[in-house]
Amino acid sequence: MSERFDFVSTTDKPALLAFSTPDWLEMARTALIELGYKVHTAATHSDFLVRFSQVRYQVVIVEELFAANTLEENSTLQALKEMPMSQRRHATVILLGDSFQTFMPMQAFQHSIHAVVNTAELFLLRQLIEKAVADKELFLSSYQQAQARLLAAGRSGREES
Repeated sequence: MSERFDFVSTTDKPALLAFSTPDWLEMARTALIELGYKVHTAATHSDFLVRFSQVRYQVVIVEELFAANTLEENSTLQALKEMPMSQRRHATVILLGDSFQTFMPMQAFQHSIHAVVNTAELFLLRQLIEKAVADKELFLSSYQQAQARLLAAGRSGREES
């Protein structure tokens, strides 16, 4: 399912999908396109890691059994968990599967992601993506403001010396 190289401009909203279930993949792709995202699909764990390292994706949705038989075997999810926060903070990461209760914060925290969605609620995926992105932006807004102030202070300090 890997696509050819697709240029991402500064005005694009890139999203990355990692799914094994074709129907769910299509539902997620449709929801993201309706929200204005440029959607890429990873075919394998290594494809996911290469794509994720090359593009600053705004939204990433991973199926709990992406190229795996159990959640614990999902190498993509394990790689995201182990990745330094600075490498993944830009993306709103959503984990989709049958074993989750939608928007259960402790389940999301357990997997070091922003939100979990139960597949029974795929019909609401567009709205759930919007909510997850808004929640993440609100959660990180204080951090981003502080970081911007520190960067501005660092620049003005260099200009004075």
